[in-house]
Amino acid sequence: MFEGEKTRVFWWGLIIFGLALFSLFTVLWYMLVLNPGYYYYSSWRYFTPWIFGSVVFLLIGFYMMKSSVKKGKESET
Repeated sequence: MFEGEKTRVFWWGLIIFGLALFSLFTVLWYMLVLNPGYYYYSSWRYFTPWIFGSVVFLLIGFYMMKSSVKKGKESET
């Protein structure tokens, strides 16, 4: 999928993808492990923007990585 020459945009996309993945994991970890009980259900409304933003940045980072790989010329034999 990511075969070819990786450009600078690819590496920036990878950084954005990684940070968004880390942010999403942190929010979900807090929601599921560190915040049990009654507050588990009421705190979803506070973390919804963080979850939505993380998913958006995951998609942006993935698109940057996918679109910025330069394809080499394939030799036809």
